[in-house]
Amino acid sequence: MKLITATIVSLGLAFPFLAQAQTGTGPATGPPALTLDDVRSVSPALEQFTQTDLLGDVWKRPGLSPRDRSIVTLAALIARGQTIEMPSHVNLALDNGVKPGEISEIITHLAFYSGWANAHSAVAVVKDIFARRGIGPDQLPKASPQLLPLDQAVENRRAVSVQENVGPVSPSLVKDTADLLFKNLWLRPDLAPRDRSLVTVSSLVASGQVAQVAYHLGRAMDHGLTKDEASEVISHIAFYAGWPTAFSAIPVAKTVFDSRPK
Repeated sequence: MKLITATIVSLGLAFPFLAQAQTGTGPATGPPALTLDDVRSVSPALEQFTQTDLLGDVWKRPGLSPRDRSIVTLAALIARGQTIEMPSHVNLALDNGVKPGEISEIITHLAFYSGWANAHSAVAVVKDIFARRGIGPDQLPKASPQLLPLDQAVENRRAVSVQENVGPVSPSLVKDTADLLFKNLWLRPDLAPRDRSLVTVSSLVASGQVAQVAYHLGRAMDHGLTKDEASEVISHIAFYAGWPTAFSAIPVAKTVFDSRPK
């Protein structure tokens, strides 16, 4: 009995929005919150897997920090347009040390990698959480900040590759990719390059966009993501996007890992 009680308390601490829903103190707006009773009433096994394996094991593994796991989870939920769990994970991310400005940048970044509609769906959830926590404009990134310096040699190599492969089909896409993404979005300073890569890889894996994973996983590792961390990202995403989605990314990740200096 003590073990069951401790597990429920742990779940409430890990997912504050879920705990609020149980006590009736949650927000009056936004997507409906599921309680433990809701899950148990439909699938007792799902509740058990959630408590024992997802919360009791995956979120405690040392391969990724709690902060990184929150970033990966938010990226997966936003990329897949899954807003019902987003409030709990936005609150958890803030508790795990993800700054409001970083959450703002994650949403902005994913507008380009997952579409404006998914980003706007995230805004609809996050705005209420920011309001309840007293997070105002002074804690958010500027619309047009001083950008980080551009690595011109890296950009030149990227530009040549994109021009060769995309230019004959869509010159406008080539221009927008250079001007909006790599000469602007990727240089915004309020999300570190390593974290921006983590968001990108997580969103691509979670949405099954494996064709783009190789380039961005390599870029992520150039930005400091380790092989062990990248491995754990895929394992973590299996729980939020499904095993087939995670397995689809494995051959691509293996190719990237094998190509890196030992």
